[in-house]
Amino acid sequence: MGFPTQRLRRLRGNAILRDLVRETHLEVGDLVYPMFVVHGRNVARPIGSMPGVCQLSVDRAVAEAREVRGLGIPGIVLFGIPARKDPVGSEAYDPSGVIPEAVRAIREAVPDLLVLTDVCLCEYTDHGHCGVLRGEEVDNDRTLDLLARAAVCHAKAGAHVVAPSDMMDGRVRAIRQALDREGFETTPILSYAAKYASGFYGPFREAAGSTPQFGDRRGYQMDPANGDEALREIALDLEEGADIIMVKPALAYLDVIRRARERFPGVPIAAYNVSGEYAMLKAAEERGWLDGPRVTIEILTAIRRAGADFILTYSAKDAARILKDRGARSS
Repeated sequence: MGFPTQRLRRLRGNAILRDLVRETHLEVGDLVYPMFVVHGRNVARPIGSMPGVCQLSVDRAVAEAREVRGLGIPGIVLFGIPARKDPVGSEAYDPSGVIPEAVRAIREAVPDLLVLTDVCLCEYTDHGHCGVLRGEEVDNDRTLDLLARAAVCHAKAGAHVVAPSDMMDGRVRAIRQALDREGFETTPILSYAAKYASGFYGPFREAAGSTPQFGDRRGYQMDPANGDEALREIALDLEEGADIIMVKPALAYLDVIRRARERFPGVPIAAYNVSGEYAMLKAAEERGWLDGPRVTIEILTAIRRAGADFILTYSAKDAARILKDRGARSS
């Protein structure tokens, strides 16, 4: 049957009815908030390209973590900026480094907040690449041991989940074996399984001080033109022991999220709504070109609709406030 018997507008004319038949729901509990941690005390250094986001010393990160949890956001993911960089990213796996210090402090102060840690070398190396070098190429296999050491270091500090973002082949297996050897068999791995060599990472590189000093990361991050390859990457990481997989970026790769959801129906899928996506929205909002709150929720809902179980996003605090306000107005 078609028109006039079928009139789909019947279900759109009333706000309460629209809510009842809505297919995709976005909740505060679907969000994880990224944070950048630096050495020092009472540091809150704004990141110019990411309005509202700062580099934070551990004491200020603890305060931010309390705010995040108070908004109902269930988790954070931590990125560290070291005091000193070197060719092998030593602070990435230093037990007294900024990330272990932050994990311990946040776990003690906000015990019901899930703490994830990014596992990579790019913030910690003086050349800005995600692994140790052989000439001007990243040496995949030599990097694996250092990534595994970093993951164990974070787990010992109390990280609930470790999240390798480097895109080295075999790093999930190396990390899983190292965690198991050290007695962390129950620590999950969230793998950045389909991480693309994207132009949307520019603001993050300012935030983390991780711009490569030469070349780029296209030799190990994925080609944005490839979709089938993402499914191969995900399958390999699952075989190696990944517990959750991630697609990054999210907004320009909704098709990849959807394909992953269909191909791996029982696997938890995260998506990273990355810095450039956030920066574009904030810039347009500041100029009055977009309704910031409305578009924030629309973007995050689209990522959930594509199939993501949860979203890492710099908009998490904004979204939590918007959703809370909407709930208060509808009650």
